Amino acid sequence: MNEMISGHTVKAYNQELKTINQLAIKLGELGLDQLRRAVKTLKEEDTKAAGQVIDRDQKLNAIDVQADEEIIRLIAKRQPVAKDLRDILTVQKTIADLERVGDEARKIANLTIHFFDNGKTPPGNEILRDIYSMAEFVDQMLVQSLEAFSELNLHKALEVIKRDETLYEEFRDALRRLSTFIMEDSRSVGHAVDIVLALRALERIGGHAKNIGGFVIFLVTGKDVRHEDLNMIAAEIADRL
Repeated sequence: MNEMISGHTVKAYNQELKTINQLAIKLGELGLDQLRRAVKTLKEEDTKAAGQVIDRDQKLNAIDVQADEEIIRLIAKRQPVAKDLRDILTVQKTIADLERVGDEARKIANLTIHFFDNGKTPPGNEILRDIYSMAEFVDQMLVQSLEAFSELNLHKALEVIKRDETLYEEFRDALRRLSTFIMEDSRSVGHAVDIVLALRALERIGGHAKNIGGFVIFLVTGKDVRHEDLNMIAAEIADRL
């Protein structure tokens, strides 16, 4: 008989799950803060603060490692099966996406140092404008995905998945505007590749937020919607909204 059916063991198991969820939420909050700090360093041309963002990424890595250790310990100790095991592994995937948010934020901080600490002429605010607007949009997606995860809220999970389509269009529009800007001012060619990398980093953060929305839907409904289109996802969860 599975030992988890006894009352005291179920209580302990739930506490262990809660600890892992709290680590995921903490990691998400730190990732969001890293994104905001990294974009701020770019706006303020603050290379010292950018270095702090880069160094602080080690803190996110440490939480990622801690969460993995807790999950391995929990699986070895409790030997969960079926839904319990699927839920734990889904939270592990969520944690992996949140850790990658920190990696992408670090890339933006590295860009600040590259632009403003190399003795060359830095890019002007006009050419950087799309980075700032995309960062605001991605910030909202990440906030919504974290709320969806902490609340197991299907409505917020669906909304963040919807936003990913808009983000993709924003990314493409930003690339078109960048191309036009370069044609009008050839002096900006040198910065174009770096700006594209920043835009790509932001798009990936949005992608991680979308993934988390999908994981929330799986945790609540048991339905894997990673490869389904938006209309199908909405239809599948309509009766639970």
